[in-house]
Amino acid sequence: MADASHRLVVVTGGPGSGKTTLIEALAAAGHRVMPEAGRAVIRAQLAAGGQGLPWADRGLFAALMLEQDRRSHAQALAGSGLVFFDRGIPDIAGYLALCGLAEPEALVQAARTCRYRPSVFIAPPWPEIFTQDAERKQDLAEAQRTYEAMRAVYPRYGYRLVELPRMSVAERVGFVLGHLAAAA
Repeated sequence: MADASHRLVVVTGGPGSGKTTLIEALAAAGHRVMPEAGRAVIRAQLAAGGQGLPWADRGLFAALMLEQDRRSHAQALAGSGLVFFDRGIPDIAGYLALCGLAEPEALVQAARTCRYRPSVFIAPPWPEIFTQDAERKQDLAEAQRTYEAMRAVYPRYGYRLVELPRMSVAERVGFVLGHLAAAA
């Protein structure tokens, strides 16, 4: 591979489209993974009684996600082998676009310098599996808008999108690994 960033594989898309389930299946198969920053920030902020929550202070939430994602990126680069990310730094730009907020310069610089593999897997909306939970408060319409935001932001930062087919988790794992093997 050309450089270490090619080992870092992003899976993005709207909420409730099977991204995290795919990441968990890849982890169970022995691959290194980095969890979604947004969920980690929400858990930490709820536990601390903080305001860095998407329903309290969206700008602070985005800044905290960026801190988390930068740490995850550095940690992944320090290791070896493929690392699968449940969302990447450009996702924060997509989130801010959805909120009508500008991208701070720190985010733009991080998105330009903390690079991932040029091909990013994107999970399309999947109404049949969509659910809400304590951390996912978005409805299906917002999940669709999030997917569209990610479709716009990743190419803007120089990535090619590979849409994940709607198939079983095992088939999705095979699709991802097969795509990566074919590109190697």
